[in-house]
Amino acid sequence: MATVCLSGGLVEKLHACASAGFDGVEIMDADLVAAYESPEEIRTLCERLGLSIDMYQPFRDVEGVDEDTFADNLRRAEAKFDVMERLGTDLILLCSNAGTATIDDDDLAADQLGRLADLAAQRGIRIAYEALAWGRFVDDYRHAWRIVQRADRPNLGVCLDSFHILSRGHDPAAIEEIPGEKIFFLQLADAPALDMDVLQWSRHHRLFPGEGDFDLTGFLGHVLRAGYAGPLSLEVFNDTFRQTAVFRTAAHARRSLTWLADRTALAERRDAGRLLDAQHAHGVDFVEISGDDLHDLDQLLDQLGFAFRGRHRSKPVRLWTAGGARIILNEQLRLESPRLTGFGLTVDDAAQASRRAGSLGADPVYRRTYRDEVELRAVASPDGTEVYWNDDDPETGWVSEFEGGTAVAAFTGDIDHINLSWAWQDFDEAVLFMRSVVALDAEPVAEVPGPRGLVRSQVMRSPDRVVRLPMNLAPPTAPVPHRHIAVRVEDAVAVARAAHAKGLGFLPVPHNYYDDLQARFALDADLFETLQSLDLLYDRDAGGEFIHFYTPTHGGVFLEIVERRGGYDGYGAPNAPVRLSAQRQVSTWTDAHGSGTPAERT
Repeated sequence: MATVCLSGGLVEKLHACASAGFDGVEIMDADLVAAYESPEEIRTLCERLGLSIDMYQPFRDVEGVDEDTFADNLRRAEAKFDVMERLGTDLILLCSNAGTATIDDDDLAADQLGRLADLAAQRGIRIAYEALAWGRFVDDYRHAWRIVQRADRPNLGVCLDSFHILSRGHDPAAIEEIPGEKIFFLQLADAPALDMDVLQWSRHHRLFPGEGDFDLTGFLGHVLRAGYAGPLSLEVFNDTFRQTAVFRTAAHARRSLTWLADRTALAERRDAGRLLDAQHAHGVDFVEISGDDLHDLDQLLDQLGFAFRGRHRSKPVRLWTAGGARIILNEQLRLESPRLTGFGLTVDDAAQASRRAGSLGADPVYRRTYRDEVELRAVASPDGTEVYWNDDDPETGWVSEFEGGTAVAAFTGDIDHINLSWAWQDFDEAVLFMRSVVALDAEPVAEVPGPRGLVRSQVMRSPDRVVRLPMNLAPPTAPVPHRHIAVRVEDAVAVARAAHAKGLGFLPVPHNYYDDLQARFALDADLFETLQSLDLLYDRDAGGEFIHFYTPTHGGVFLEIVERRGGYDGYGAPNAPVRLSAQRQVSTWTDAHGSGTPAERT
């Protein structure tokens, strides 16, 4: 791992890398320059921590220059070689020249790289030449390799960086034409698909593998087929990672590399680097809401038509169900307000899912279990949200531990999706966690307008789309959005009418929404009147229709009832801005007046 990936000073970064399980580091020149410790002290610390110093980087703007400038470059190189000898490393990263005074002449570049390599050879030092995506004339790894071939020095090879190759859209297949022994180093980074200046993209928006849109599995496969046998190293420039807790970020980074190695080994049919097979979820076992006092949620679930299945025989926990939709209210955690704190998934082999999660560095969750009670295996996600796995029938397993309730609900439902929200510093790590530990696939990122800026949304789902976790990220200055549980029913209108009859008010929808809705879809008059009178929302696409409504928010959680007609596969995204605005206005009104809604005031 390159030390530039982490926050803090160099010594702290090295301790974090060792703690996370890395066995080597790239030391960034800027990190060493800012350190009070000498190169000898850094070398000794790395030895004590079990870290090899695999590369020193970067050295810039050397080749394709006039002779006076090149003479000064050799002087600079000598000084860096002195530092490398003190550090005890023999490989330096040389970036292709990005200066405007560079000369476009491959013969000159090869000659100067060869002379630099000869100087380095006197010290036993190797040079890894890398084509920067913004290099003045050399911005393609294939071009860099041609120059290295022309220079023809045994201690001169190439460094391959996934960002520099994939961000420019270069075909990585030609990597297999480079002899493995001439690939001196490999740097890995993911990134979102952005249309922006490549230098700014690189310096601010790289991600760890599994968090972006690059095909790193395919990229790494080409490198391995070329015969590369060196380190897999992360070089990720990201403003968030350089602000977050260093030990946690290092562990996060290690998980990404483990996941990528496993995915690539599977794709390449290699045994080395394989984890246990991922356990894909078949469905949502339960969703858990925790808080100090959850009686308002008991009332809400009753009004919606859920059945109270009883209290747990040994814990202050209650269960409400409607068909396959199971919601647990947990008053063990002393939270100031209700929060969605965990969910369970049904899988083929819960023990294997748990062991694989441990191999990816996920923290296990301990929960007290008495004799004859089902022990559900669980891990904590980046913000502490707990994920459980179950491979038994819940109705004959853990559900039987709840006593004193009834099995009759007003409707039959299932968990359609669980909408999770994350703080800005946790979002990318959460995406990787859900992809690697929970074995969900990531859909493309979408942005939803909200009253406090754009909300970034990314859906994580199981391959069969039965389990869906839309994940939301608000702007950094906005509060973390509320989380919610969406329950799918056969007839949302009937559920809404029954809930209204029991006194449940829904999130009030502005009249302007319905004017716009009718303009967009020209709905049947009876359907339009039903939607408006019950505060229901509607969407339609080529596949079918979507009817849904939202309950009031309690603390940090609310429920959504959804009905999918035909092949509708979305989440009512056009309605999200209306929901976010309505929730904000209701919250503001309640804070100021204690009860009622803005609509009632009007």
